Amino acid sequence: MTVDRDAFKRTLGSWPSGVTIVTSEHDGHRMGMTVSAFSSVSLDPPLVLVCADKASNTNKLIQASGAFTVNVLGREQSALSALFADKKREAIRFDGLDWKTGATGCPRIPGALAHIDCRVRDAVDAGDHFVYVGSVEASTIDAEQEPLVYWRGFYQKLSPL
Repeated sequence: MTVDRDAFKRTLGSWPSGVTIVTSEHDGHRMGMTVSAFSSVSLDPPLVLVCADKASNTNKLIQASGAFTVNVLGREQSALSALFADKKREAIRFDGLDWKTGATGCPRIPGALAHIDCRVRDAVDAGDHFVYVGSVEASTIDAEQEPLVYWRGFYQKLSPL
């Protein structure tokens, strides 16, 4: 039995997630894309995973550079999330953005809640995506922010129970 694609997408949207921008750089070219498919994998050694659409230009740079940075977005960064998700504005995503270079040479998004600089340890071909397991080389956190959360097609705010 085949699962209906739209129903499956709605079902997955029931899982709230943080929002990240995954960036990479190679030979002076930098790209980034909004990603919610991100997770920790291991504390020892420190590993994370991200899922990248095979058709994305950021995916191509991750393959070429062997590195990526996960920029965990703060609650006030929904406009950046939308910009880096919009394929029509891919060429201007970094315009006017005061980004810094991380430990792996990949861009760090200013004002992000956290940055995780990784080298690709493993790449798994998984349907229309690659799953990249990244070996963490450096990380930073801004504990004063709340995360940007995405649930059922909308950005959400956290509230205490």
